[in-house]
Amino acid sequence: MPNNSIFDSSNRPLYGSSANSYSQPGSEIPVQSGTSQQAGGYFTISASNSLSLGLLGGSVNSSIRFANPLGSGKTIYLGQILGYTNISLSLLSSFSAQVTVYSGGTIAAPTTGTPDNLNLGSGTTSAAAVTTSINAVTGGTSFILYPLEPGPFSFSVGGGVAVPPGQTLTVNIVGALTVLGLLGVGIEVIWWEI
Repeated sequence: MPNNSIFDSSNRPLYGSSANSYSQPGSEIPVQSGTSQQAGGYFTISASNSLSLGLLGGSVNSSIRFANPLGSGKTIYLGQILGYTNISLSLLSSFSAQVTVYSGGTIAAPTTGTPDNLNLGSGTTSAAAVTTSINAVTGGTSFILYPLEPGPFSFSVGGGVAVPPGQTLTVNIVGALTVLGLLGVGIEVIWWEI
């Protein structure tokens, strides 16, 4: 019988990490195991845009803006950003794309978005005022920049970005071609509120 330590470590087959999923997590845990989903505070929203670009090419944007109102009593935790870039009928064009996350920022011609609650049996609505737009973000401070290739993408933030009451978060995806073509972009953001 081996004489192993009774305290586990990260290089052992069984590794545990202390976490308080109710309030102020001590370490990152999947939201699925926390109380936010059970209480119906787990949400998603998506936005997309596509254009037929002319001979000189151009860019295509899609933006989602989260404003957490003062006095909401909730903090928004960014969980995951996923989406796609789609190019068709492009003629020898150079492609570039990126996802950028901003603290603050505004979007022109916003449309009110309705977040979907991922607890399908819950009638809880998001505390955030969410808007979408097909325009680029102006202002704000960018703090995540994720370059993209054509096709789908997904990256996890794991709750590492918090939006307390009175703060705004904006996520933008932009794709660009240097010559004519059809270009589409889509973005989905998943978050939870406690």
